[in-house]
Amino acid sequence: MRLALPSALVGLILLVAAFPGLFAGLFGNGDPRVCDLRLGKQGPTAGHPFGFDIQGCDLYANVVYGARSSVLIGLMVTLGCVLIAMVLGVVSAYYKGWVDMLIGRLMDVIFGFPALVGMIVILTTVQRRDALTVSGVLILFTWPGATRLMRASALSCVDLDYVRAAVALGAGPVRVMTRHVLPNSLAPLLAVTSLNVGVVITAESALTFLGVGLKTPAISWGVQLNVAQDSFLNHPHLLLFPSLFLSVTVLGFVLLGDAVRHRLDPKSR
Repeated sequence: MRLALPSALVGLILLVAAFPGLFAGLFGNGDPRVCDLRLGKQGPTAGHPFGFDIQGCDLYANVVYGARSSVLIGLMVTLGCVLIAMVLGVVSAYYKGWVDMLIGRLMDVIFGFPALVGMIVILTTVQRRDALTVSGVLILFTWPGATRLMRASALSCVDLDYVRAAVALGAGPVRVMTRHVLPNSLAPLLAVTSLNVGVVITAESALTFLGVGLKTPAISWGVQLNVAQDSFLNHPHLLLFPSLFLSVTVLGFVLLGDAVRHRLDPKSR
């Protein structure tokens, strides 16, 4: 039950992100690009439960379609960090010595640099700020945390008897790392993967809200919050509904991550 509820919520969120047209048409015209300036900033009405945005576009359709960009960036950044962590974390733990020191110092440099400042500086200088660019910048500043976790887990495996036996039987470093060390040290990283998706979605929305993330004509919750910041006092629906969907999405991934961690970690039971 603890895993079923967040799994169902995350599954629904992923379904909305993958097929927004199936859900956007439930109310209103279902097309976020169809706008009427005469309806700009109007609140919820019959057939339009979320009202209209500044340009008179159906806000419900925009919120539904906004899930695609936000969730896509969350998944891409998390996948990128996991892949980097699996490679560098296992290599660092297996070889130790100067390899471990080099990777460790590189992580220390990233950890010591103000991440938010670095993201803002890079995104301000690039001309094209799409989902791929924002994801790349987020990966640049978030991979060390996952890598350090993977390294710590792999360190507990590299000196075990079955790893030494594989080396004694003539297995090469790549085979030992991929067949013996990685599969047996991956659980802690997987436990925080879903949690990381929620963190990344929040970070992307924050960057876009500050005006350095995605920009129009992209549709995302961060863009909607950025556009609404000058009007939410008189038209609170412009900020309320994107924020609500963003919060529910992040909560779903956080609860799923906590449930997975509870399932994989016997000490937490």
